[in-house]
Amino acid sequence: MSPTDQQLLEQIKSPFTREIGFRHLIETYQKRVYQVIRRMVLIHEDADDLTQNTFIKAFRYLDKFEGNSSVFTWLYRIATNEALTFLEKKKKRFSFALEDHQEKLESYLDQPGTLNGDQIQIKLQKALLTLPEKQRLVFHLKYQEELTYEQMAEITGTSIGALKASYHHAVKKIEHSVLSE
Repeated sequence: MSPTDQQLLEQIKSPFTREIGFRHLIETYQKRVYQVIRRMVLIHEDADDLTQNTFIKAFRYLDKFEGNSSVFTWLYRIATNEALTFLEKKKKRFSFALEDHQEKLESYLDQPGTLNGDQIQIKLQKALLTLPEKQRLVFHLKYQEELTYEQMAEITGTSIGALKASYHHAVKKIEHSVLSE
């Protein structure tokens, strides 16, 4: 049985159980954090590195966690920020146009064995690649993670109205992209 958030935090805050508490935190949330990041960056190695970075940051800033949200919501926010920062740096580092980046990721999607799923899933993933990162994140949070707008606002620090607008625009772009193929 995995410990509750409160139990994890108590373990981590105690100098005697800090290490085991943090190990429990990683065991409890690592797969979910990885999945969040993987959906954004697609490539396993990048997602793996970013997952590790997420937990390093969580460890470093654990004392600043106020408990106003669940531990996963806090980790989710760190993870999405890590992924968005990574994607921005990658674009700048390689100085390529957004279209080139999309083409590269689309070709990655076309490789056999990179995604489990049928052609509809691949079409959806390709359509998601055409979205700006923020819209892709909002779509992911709402559609794939099934979070409420309130939870999304907590994670992203964005107003509910702006999130609803972003989701609406993302859905319209995805529909247009999938139907035009």
